[in-house]
Amino acid sequence: MLVRTARLFPLIISHHLHPSRTRSATQTFQLSLGIAAAPSRGLRFMEPLKTAPEVPTTKPPPTTAESSVEDTSLAPTDTTDDNEKPLPAGLLPGETVVKEGKAAILFPSANEVFYNPVQEFNRDLTFQNNPFGPPFQRGLRVLEGLAASGLRSVRFALEVPGLQSVTANDFSTKAAALIARNAQYNGVSHLLQASCRDASMLMYEMRGKKERFDVIDLDPYGSPASFLDAAVQAVSEGGLLCVTCTDMAVMAGNSGETCYSKYGSVSIKAKYCHEMALRIILHSLDQRAGVYQRYIQPLLSVSVDFYIRVFVRVFTGQATVKNSASKQALVYNCVGCGSFHLQRMGRRTSNGKHMKYSPATGPPVGPECEHCGQRHQLGGPIWAEPIYDLPFVQKVLSAVSGNPSRFGTSKRIEGMLSMVTEELEDVPLYYTMDSLSSTIHCSTPPLLQFRSALLHAGHRVSLSHASKNAIKTDAPPAAIWDVMRCWEKANPVKREKLSETSPAFKILSTEPSLEACFTVREDANPQSRKRHLTRFQENPQAFWGPKARAKAGGGIVTNLQDKRKKCQNKRKNQITDSSEGKNLHCKKFRQGTCTNGDKCGYAHNLEPTTEEKIE
Repeated sequence: MLVRTARLFPLIISHHLHPSRTRSATQTFQLSLGIAAAPSRGLRFMEPLKTAPEVPTTKPPPTTAESSVEDTSLAPTDTTDDNEKPLPAGLLPGETVVKEGKAAILFPSANEVFYNPVQEFNRDLTFQNNPFGPPFQRGLRVLEGLAASGLRSVRFALEVPGLQSVTANDFSTKAAALIARNAQYNGVSHLLQASCRDASMLMYEMRGKKERFDVIDLDPYGSPASFLDAAVQAVSEGGLLCVTCTDMAVMAGNSGETCYSKYGSVSIKAKYCHEMALRIILHSLDQRAGVYQRYIQPLLSVSVDFYIRVFVRVFTGQATVKNSASKQALVYNCVGCGSFHLQRMGRRTSNGKHMKYSPATGPPVGPECEHCGQRHQLGGPIWAEPIYDLPFVQKVLSAVSGNPSRFGTSKRIEGMLSMVTEELEDVPLYYTMDSLSSTIHCSTPPLLQFRSALLHAGHRVSLSHASKNAIKTDAPPAAIWDVMRCWEKANPVKREKLSETSPAFKILSTEPSLEACFTVREDANPQSRKRHLTRFQENPQAFWGPKARAKAGGGIVTNLQDKRKKCQNKRKNQITDSSEGKNLHCKKFRQGTCTNGDKCGYAHNLEPTTEEKIE
């Protein structure tokens, strides 16, 4: 989405403080864009001027469910210059049409407005969830806080039934003008209003009980942290709040202190970091809602590609807000073997009709890990309750399976949601097969055999949509390491090469307390895997991850992709032929540790090579 810019902020503030002084400046500014403002309780909506060139409003929406770019050279034209390239009716020079779902969106060739086609799955999932969201007799009032081109808002207007209005807001004037054109181009101007406002200010002004939005969608570039406080107030009672986070480096443990400043939680760089990121944003939403005596109910939380996406309903209730502390937990993570333990922040016990609240007791671990003797990291707090509502997800899954042609990403939605329904609801976080085996330096057990061993031992186990080789289980770390010890006995490692202070030596020095059975059970293989559903994204194109950040005032930063290309093939002198190694000096020979002799692929002469002199 477009980044918020400070260019218009003084204009907005001045407009509220001195409306008479800024009216002419504002009108002049809007006229320069070919748009006019419609007064409506502080919202600055964008509508085409009557004198502006007309664009077709009765254009039938495209029926394809896959996004594509329309070839403007084949469209009819109304130009009179034979030397100019023919343009479709309603398009400006250089513009293209991007089709996604039922929408056809105009885009300038200069990429002045942010668009990432890979996030079609994100948008499809949003529209599939909304028909099963909160029912409102008067019709849904939808806000897209950071709308960019307005693609998502146009699709809301075209694909979600029972709408009263859609407000597509963006702080960029270029984006707001484009949103107004796209609404008219798709014939949804009667439902969709373009707004050029600061998203937080807009939501703060609409937090009255009669003015709240039934659905708020926030999909910023990077962190949504600055919008969450306003969002939990501006969504109606039982309304739907949809939030996307793309700042995964922060939420996945690279900057725990930055994560705390944004979300009130310390992230940990662990194998389960993607699910932890989901629980961090849910914790942040619940904490901010609690300030206003509100609480959240997660409907669906998914980790997808390079971002996470959560759908929550927001309710008001002082009594329920008291449960918030017991829904959060700290995470103790061993830096040696990766074992983790959760410590609830609060405790609640039922006492007849009353609920008793008390501080939690802990910690759940000692100063050192009981399995490998290493220290613990402390992360969180995170949301420790279920991150999805099973009946809701099953309804969405049934609708997708019943109409697979509705969306271009229906197969992936079906696979993803199928995995979600198979996950253990009450088990936060997970282990991964590669990390367990690498800890004790043994071969990796086959997934079905490892799952079967835990099932034979009487524990529950499932996969996770957040990682291909994840294992979610209610088995304690001791039982997991017992299974790994039994596997190592059948596939022994060279104990003499293990350091006595290593986690592997400590773990393997203890005899297992159970005899693991690795016979494959039928229930060890989940249905989504048996049916070979599309569960994880395949790289659709080069540089398919997060796109470049939009510039302040419009335009796309172009140096991000250049930087990615520059970082590829980092080695200056790549060796493609074994004979080329003789041009480089052998560092081990210089240190007196090379034992390859004449068979070494590098030069053993003591004089520096020509390339080394140049460097």
